[in-house]
Amino acid sequence: MSHCQQRCKRQLGRVIRFFYQFVTGTLSQDSVEDEFELSTVCHRPEGLEQLQEQTKFTRKELQVLYRGFKNECPSGIVNEENFKQIYSQFFPQGDSSTYATFLFNAFDTDHDGSVNFEDFVSGLSTILRGTIDDRLNWAFNLYDLNKDGCITKEEMLDIMKSIYDMMGKYTYPAMREEAPREHVENFFQKMDRNKDGVVTIEEFLESCQKDENIMRSMQLFDSVI
Repeated sequence: MSHCQQRCKRQLGRVIRFFYQFVTGTLSQDSVEDEFELSTVCHRPEGLEQLQEQTKFTRKELQVLYRGFKNECPSGIVNEENFKQIYSQFFPQGDSSTYATFLFNAFDTDHDGSVNFEDFVSGLSTILRGTIDDRLNWAFNLYDLNKDGCITKEEMLDIMKSIYDMMGKYTYPAMREEAPREHVENFFQKMDRNKDGVVTIEEFLESCQKDENIMRSMQLFDSVI
C-alpha cells in the first residue's frame, strides 16, 4: 500500500472512530492533486466543483476523501457487505456487522442498496460540518431504524446491542450484559419528555440541545479532518 493510500485510510479511520464515539456518547475532549484520480470504475463521482457546492468540504479535503474511498471501493460503489467488511477493520475485537448495517442504511439515503462517493461525502459533510440541528437530525435518522419518525425502546435496544457486540466481550473494563438495556432506559428517561414510550425528533432535538456534554462533543467534529 502506498504512503498516500495509508494516509487516506488513516483519515477515514479517524472519521469512523469520531462518528462512532459521537453516536454512542463516548466522545470527549481527550478523546489532494488538481483533479480526482479516476481509474476504470462502475460509478464516476460528480465533478469536484459540484461536490464543493453540495458539501462543506474544501477541494483538498474532497481529494483526500476520494483517494481513501477509491482505495477501499475501486468500483466507486460500496454495497452493504463491502461496507461491513471495511467497517470491521476498525473494530476487530468484536462483531460490527449489525451496527455497520444500521450505519450503511443511514448513508444510503435513496435506499438503493449501495453507497457511492456522493452519498458518502454528503453524509460526512452533515456529520462533520453541518449545523448542530443537521448533526442531530442525522443521528436521529440512524436510531430510527424503520424511518417512521420516532425511536422506540426496541429500536434503541437493537442499536445498543449492536454496539455491545461491536466492542467485544473482552474489553477493559468488561462490559456488563445488562449494560445495553440500562443505556436504553437512561436514554428514554432523558429523551421521552411526555412518557409515551417513543422519542420524537422534537424531543430528541430539545433534549440534546440542553445537554452540555452532547453539545461539546459535536463541536469537536469541526477539527476531525
